[in-house]
Amino acid sequence: MINDILLALQFLTIIPIKIAKVDDKSIARSLIYYPLIGLLLGAILVAGLALLLVLNFLMMPVSIILVVLLIIFTGGLHLDGLSDTFDALLSRKPRKEMLQIMRDSHAGALGIVAVICVILLKIAFIFSLNPASKIVGLMLMCVLSRWSMVFSIFLFPYARKEGKAKVYSEGITPRIFTFATILVLVCSFLIAKSNGIFVFGLSALGSYAISKFFSHKLGGITGDTLGATNEIAEVIVLLCICVLGRTGLWIT
Repeated sequence: MINDILLALQFLTIIPIKIAKVDDKSIARSLIYYPLIGLLLGAILVAGLALLLVLNFLMMPVSIILVVLLIIFTGGLHLDGLSDTFDALLSRKPRKEMLQIMRDSHAGALGIVAVICVILLKIAFIFSLNPASKIVGLMLMCVLSRWSMVFSIFLFPYARKEGKAKVYSEGITPRIFTFATILVLVCSFLIAKSNGIFVFGLSALGSYAISKFFSHKLGGITGDTLGATNEIAEVIVLLCICVLGRTGLWIT
């Protein structure tokens, strides 16, 4: 269990962890703990928020710094996937060529635009969150988005014959998915009670739609589409909390 958690931490963050013994089964089992790593990332953001407020920063700079902080702690991993995915999808090339474009290490203009849009949306939604729901938003954003990748891996086939993410696609089982889902439901409830469960449902619907679209266009998912799913899921979660809070549907 500890080894699996450390594997998830090693992959999803820049925290320097070196695990001597790694096998495919352990890598697949680490998916269970993705929501837990999201919880850690959310806690880091909340700590950053508290420090910045103590230092009397204005809310717009705070929102920007928090988004940058998340990028730093994740090493920009998911943003890279977002960029590659939209470079491919917006190229309007045949499926085979789109998969080749995603392998290109150079970022294209369309991918960069997608990254900028997602970053700006996160900043805007964090800024727009009611003070009472800002901590909840940061926590749920990180937890639910990490689970969205597990959801995508479980539901959709891998698009390539080989690739770094194939080990997850081949190794995931109903048991792994069930435990990851139980964990994310527990985390969501502890963070925001019934609101957390409701946002989880909305996030799951959004993640399914995104992954379905990617799978339809590419013939399945890839490591890059998983990163894109995570990034878009973060935006969806923040948007949902903003809307619920400002329409009075957030249960207090």
